Amino acid sequence: MSKKTKCIVVDDEPLAIELLEGHIRQFAQLELVATCWNAIEAFEIVKNTPVDIIFLDIQMPGLSGIQFVKSLQNPPAIIFTTAYREYAVESYELDVIDYLLKPITMDRFFKSITKYFDKVGDPIIQKETLSTTVTEDDHIYVNTNRKYVKVVFKEVLYVESIKDYVRIHLEKESISTKEKISVFEQKVPSYFMRTHRSYMVNTNKITSYTMQDIEIGEIEIPIGISYKKEVIKKLQS
Repeated sequence: MSKKTKCIVVDDEPLAIELLEGHIRQFAQLELVATCWNAIEAFEIVKNTPVDIIFLDIQMPGLSGIQFVKSLQNPPAIIFTTAYREYAVESYELDVIDYLLKPITMDRFFKSITKYFDKVGDPIIQKETLSTTVTEDDHIYVNTNRKYVKVVFKEVLYVESIKDYVRIHLEKESISTKEKISVFEQKVPSYFMRTHRSYMVNTNKITSYTMQDIEIGEIEIPIGISYKKEVIKKLQS
């Protein structure tokens, strides 16, 4: 078996750590050797343990992620993970592999890992191997009210667009997050279907449909004119 790529996660948010742990486990080539709550803990790990990649938050108590990288004489590959866009320019000046905005989707994580192997490994062999080890995520974390909330895809009934927000409707509650529905659409599994410019449904929850709308229990979701042909085709296949 080939040597695994050793990773650590450095973040002061438990949910962010949990999300990255889940992503890392999807790849046979990656091994998570430690999680750290701050840069000081990470410094001790890096000093005493071989590390290939650090998934590093930027805003943390005490030493920031950027300050931490600058303090290392020979830093491992760095992939920044943050909720803030404004550090992007400064971070790339440090020759980092990537800059990931939270919440980090599996697709975006995969692209970041591919960048790493492009830079340090055999890109063709590694990409082919990586592609076979990724599985479709069963959940996502969405940012709402300054915290990340876990949404299990199979529990979603439908998703509604309201201006710059999407409202995720579950059986017992609804969760809103600031994101365009076209962006959110790229994060969900293949059993979700766009039916309207403002709606997307979990096809496993559909109970009936007409040429004008889809019903999920007593809820009616409209079928947009421009979506009708493709929607009906999928429903009848």
